[in-house]
Amino acid sequence: MPAASTLDIGQIAPDFELKGPGGQPVSLSEYRGSKNVVLVFYPLAFSPVCTHQLPTLQSDLPEFEKRDAVVLGISVDSHYANEVFARRLGVEFPLLSDFRRVASAAYGVLMGEKGFSARAVFVVDKQGRLAYKEVSRDPGDMSQIPSNARVLDALQALS
Repeated sequence: MPAASTLDIGQIAPDFELKGPGGQPVSLSEYRGSKNVVLVFYPLAFSPVCTHQLPTLQSDLPEFEKRDAVVLGISVDSHYANEVFARRLGVEFPLLSDFRRVASAAYGVLMGEKGFSARAVFVVDKQGRLAYKEVSRDPGDMSQIPSNARVLDALQALS
């Protein structure tokens, strides 16, 4: 079981630069001042629960966009694996590779003994502050997938 994230609501979210589609770097700070950011940490590409979770985010993507937010998926998989996973699922938002586990550790969701992150969602507002977080106790439990509705409510509260 992962430790709960040690990040507090209101603090500046840790910046990162991770490889996204095509190996292109994506950083959290590039959205500062322009977009709210929904960070979705998922344990492993092609696993059953992740294969269920990411399409639900894709389905709600227009709702996230209405709230002036971008969604970024983050896993420890390579950017190559994430590209194939995104294509297979029809996911259009970027899936980022935290291959070195830097972002997972910074957000307090790295399950060190397993080598991958917990299932978690963080909302970062346009000023770069953490506005919402939800970390699942058991990343393999389908019933513990973070709620898109709660994330959308947190985004709505920012407007």
